[in-house]
Amino acid sequence: MEGRRAAELAARQSFGKLVAWLTARCGDVAAAEDALGDAFLAALRRWPSEGVPRAPEAWLLVVARRRLIDRARRDRTLEQLLPELDAAAPGMDPETSENAMEIPDERLRLLFLCAHPAIDPGLQAPLMLQTVLGLTAGRIAAAFLVAPATMGQRLVRAKAKIRDAGIPFVLPGAEALPARSAAVLQAIYAAYTSGWDGHGEAGRSQGLAQEAVLLARLCAALLPGEPEALGLLSLLLHCEARLGARRAADGSYVPLLEQDPALWDSGLIADAEAALTQASWAGRPGRFQLEAAIQSLHAHRAVSGRVDWPALLGLYDALLALAPSAGGRVSRIAVLAELAGPERALAELEALAAADQALQEHQPWWALRAHLLQRTGRAGAAQQAYRRAIALADDPAVRAFLRQRAGGQSA
Repeated sequence: MEGRRAAELAARQSFGKLVAWLTARCGDVAAAEDALGDAFLAALRRWPSEGVPRAPEAWLLVVARRRLIDRARRDRTLEQLLPELDAAAPGMDPETSENAMEIPDERLRLLFLCAHPAIDPGLQAPLMLQTVLGLTAGRIAAAFLVAPATMGQRLVRAKAKIRDAGIPFVLPGAEALPARSAAVLQAIYAAYTSGWDGHGEAGRSQGLAQEAVLLARLCAALLPGEPEALGLLSLLLHCEARLGARRAADGSYVPLLEQDPALWDSGLIADAEAALTQASWAGRPGRFQLEAAIQSLHAHRAVSGRVDWPALLGLYDALLALAPSAGGRVSRIAVLAELAGPERALAELEALAAADQALQEHQPWWALRAHLLQRTGRAGAAQQAYRRAIALADDPAVRAFLRQRAGGQSA
C-alpha cells in the first residue's frame, strides 16, 4: 500500500512539473504525457514490491525519458529528439538522495506554450488544465459543458498542433507577454475554482487549489510588471485565507457574512493585501484586481467589524463595467439589497432574469431570489425559489443550509 500511495502522491504533486520537463526536451506534449503515464504505471507495479525510491520524481523522470528514447528509436519522425534526450542523461540517478537531482520547474513555459496564438483560444485553458495540472478530459469537459469525447478529441488536436507546427517551448518576448498572460491567468483561476469540486476542505480536488495558488505565485514573480498577475494572486490568497471558516465543526456550510473572522488566516490576508497594493502601483485596474479588492473589503471586517456596503457596490459597478458576468450582476444585487432594501433588489433581480434567460439555471440567482422573497414576507414564493435553489446546488452542505433557511422545507 505504501508504494501505491507514494505513486499517487507523486502523480498529484509532480505530474505537471515532469510533463513540462519532458516537453521542453522533446517538443511533443502528447508524447511526454504518454511516456510519463508509462512511468507511473511502472511505479504502481514495482514500488509496492521493490520499495519506494529515495527520489520518486527522479525515478519517474528516468523511466519516462527511457520510454521517449525507445519511441524515438522506433519512429523516424522523432529521431531528431535523441540528441536532446541523451544530453539530459547526466546526473540522473533516482537512487541518490532525494535532493541530489535538481529538476527545473518548466511549468510556466508550458503554460505559455498552451497560450500560443496558434492554439484555438477556446482550448487554451482546457489544454493548460490537462497538461500542467493533470485534470482528465472528462473533468475538464464537465467544467466547460462539453461532452467528454468531444473535449478529448479537441485536446488531442491541440497537442498535435503544438507538435506539427513546431511551436517553440520558450517564454514569449516582452512584447507578447501581456496578451499571452491573460489566457494563462484565466486558466489558473479556472484550476483554482475546479479545486472546490470536492465540496469543503476535506474534499478539495487532490491539491488542485493549492497548485493553482503556487502557479499564481510563479506568474506574479515572472510578470512583476503585470498587475493582473498580482491581482489574481491576491484574489486566490484571500479565498484561501477563509478556508478554515467555510465549514462549521460539524461540516455545515457557513456563508461569508456569517463566518467568524477570527478563523481567517491573517498571514495569507497580509500576503493578499501586499500583492494587491503592489498591483495598484501600476495604475491599470483589471478584472482580477477588482475581484481581489472586493475580497479585501470583506477581509477588512476582521478589523472594523462591519462591511462597507457603499464601497462594495462601487467595486461591483467597476467590475461589471470592465468584465460583465451573470455571477457578478447577481452579487451586485445582493449588495444593493443591503443598501436599498429587498424590494428594490428583487425588482432588479427579476429584470436581470428577464434579460438573460440562462439565469433560470443559475443557482445563486435562485438562492438570492428566495432570500429576498423571504425578507419581503412572500413565504409561498420564497419556498418555491428555495426548492429550485436546492435542486441546482451541487454541494450537499449548501443544500442543507438552504433547507434550514427555508424552514426545513425539503427539495
